[in-house]
Amino acid sequence: MTTKYVYFFGNGKAEGDAKMRDLLGGKGANLAEMTNLGIPVPPGFTLSTQACAEYDELGGQWPASLEAEVKEHLAHLEKTLGAEFGSSENPLLVSVRSGAAVSMPGMMDTVLNLGLTPDAVAGLAKRTGNPRFAWDSYRRFINMFGDVVRGVPHEDFERILAGLKVERGVKLDTELKEADLQLLVEQYLNLFQEKTGEAFPTDPWQQLVQAVNAVFGSWNNERAIKYRRLNEIRGLIGTAVNVQSMVYGNMGETSATGVAFTRDPATGADEFYGEYLINAQGEDVVAGTRTPEPIAKLGKVMPALYQELVDVKNRLEKHYRDVQDIEFTIQDGTLYLLQTRSGKRTSAAAVKIAVDMVNEGMIDKNTALQRIDPKHIDQFLHPNFDPKADRNVIGKGLAASPGAATGKVYFTADDAEAAAYRGESVILVRTETSPEDIGGMHASKGILTARGGATSHAAVVARGMGKCCVAGCDALSIDYKTASAKLGGATIAQGDAISLDGTTGEVMLGEVPTIEPTLPQDLLTILSWADGERRMKVRANADTPEDATRAREFGAEGIGLCRTEHMFFDDTRISAVREMILADDTPAREKALAKLLPEQRKDFIGIFQAMDGLPVTIRLLDPPLHEFLPFEEKNQAEMAKVMGVAVEVVQDKVKQLHETNPMLGHRGCRLGVTYPEIYDMQVRAIVEAAKEVAQSGG
Repeated sequence: MTTKYVYFFGNGKAEGDAKMRDLLGGKGANLAEMTNLGIPVPPGFTLSTQACAEYDELGGQWPASLEAEVKEHLAHLEKTLGAEFGSSENPLLVSVRSGAAVSMPGMMDTVLNLGLTPDAVAGLAKRTGNPRFAWDSYRRFINMFGDVVRGVPHEDFERILAGLKVERGVKLDTELKEADLQLLVEQYLNLFQEKTGEAFPTDPWQQLVQAVNAVFGSWNNERAIKYRRLNEIRGLIGTAVNVQSMVYGNMGETSATGVAFTRDPATGADEFYGEYLINAQGEDVVAGTRTPEPIAKLGKVMPALYQELVDVKNRLEKHYRDVQDIEFTIQDGTLYLLQTRSGKRTSAAAVKIAVDMVNEGMIDKNTALQRIDPKHIDQFLHPNFDPKADRNVIGKGLAASPGAATGKVYFTADDAEAAAYRGESVILVRTETSPEDIGGMHASKGILTARGGATSHAAVVARGMGKCCVAGCDALSIDYKTASAKLGGATIAQGDAISLDGTTGEVMLGEVPTIEPTLPQDLLTILSWADGERRMKVRANADTPEDATRAREFGAEGIGLCRTEHMFFDDTRISAVREMILADDTPAREKALAKLLPEQRKDFIGIFQAMDGLPVTIRLLDPPLHEFLPFEEKNQAEMAKVMGVAVEVVQDKVKQLHETNPMLGHRGCRLGVTYPEIYDMQVRAIVEAAKEVAQSGG
């Protein structure tokens, strides 16, 4: 039996549904599901993940029957729409998008307006009566095809566009005239030939084949592999390819495009959240080339279409029982949905949405718990900026992903990764981010961009990673050549410290102090539900009264390991420990230990009080002893001076105690065999502390 590789969707019927995401990818499965629900979706077809897997196995060749199947579905699409691929009268144009079973925002590549040729541009201009729109679509197609399919850098196209806008004295793409766009197309075609050594393809079928191959190939490009590794995505065989008829948001003032979430992905509030642009295509919103308008404003500009969009988003959220991230286009007054998927959200939003949906009867508690990643909980445990601290605010952008981040500025993903590897806290600063920046974004504490909105690549990926992000900071000017930026009258060099407040959108010069977080009620609710379901008890690692108190507040049911060697690292105590280590006989060691006894007893009293009624497991001193002594000669000399001994005494003791493998040295119970008086002191401190706490009612 011949394997089926291609699945059609359109006219209210689809060959797939949401359950087929492993085969059709998340995007393809949801397009099929929306089609079956009667939601307006431009028709098209999906090449399966199986086709991608076999393409890889065949070394970059299509499976034997795939070409015939694609051509059959292409003919069906032509018939459905009454248009013809490559026609000079009524051309069929398509988008080519990837879509794996798991959402990977920005990882895969998109090509819009595929099928445009010089003849098709003339046909599109004639059919729409809008030659400017036709040439605008063609220049976008050359840019995307050149970048995504043939590797001509997007920046090279942008440089030409920016130069022409300066020459014409305009700020926005939409201000360019038809003749300007024709010139732009000519310059883009010359750039393509210069970079690839080939003329731009004018056969629509070859355009489609090359685009499909590019999407298949993108499954194993560096950034896709890195994204899957960073997010621990395993077990997928490839990406599907969605070939979908084009609808246009750039046909004039009655057209628009946008990205929206059924609830606020930053806070979790039950509010329609998103952005749109009039007279634009989808990549204008996510790439941040123009600053979009908030979705609520669409209700004033196009009230009937806005209400239709609200009705659709409500249906989708209710159907999927989860927050949806949707892409939509309004073409000349008609609404189309291009995508729906489970929306990436911040930790705070994930917790609030889960609790709210349980309270609304949309999901049960077990489902809510399964939607909370342990990393979400971790985000609540990190400090926030101190509201009383001085803030040297030098600029403000959109609060795209909440949180507080302080770090050194780096302007490229590679530099950010390298700095993070050196142990630095990093803020990645970019004009706009792209999928190539994924490694640097992951390595950074926060992300700042000059362009883009709350649904831009930077914002969506940052929220998914739990990173602080400030986007669309228009006043930010970056000079990549000098590795510096200007904002609010300040010049920021690479390596300078800045702070980002992802809740307010503020950008501050220098490091802003932080305070410990407080846990919101929604999180406590989630944790209480988890307590009701769990079968395992959790104890803490805690070595001080402060750590024990914090652990108890977080719900620990005792201390599983109290490492007493961690109690000796402050200046006062480490001197007594070093005195003990340098001692040559038992009386001298006992003299030093007498100084440590009251400190140990005090610590254990605090720990037992914090853990009142709960078990505490204590590990008696268990260090490689040489770790308490300095290694460098300068530090050894300083220690000798403080201890009142010759430096040679310290050096001899370091050599004497050095252990090639500390696990076979004094660790375990062997320290107590060599120096039993150490454990005598510790056990006495523990017992006396327990007695004192018990006598006081603990």
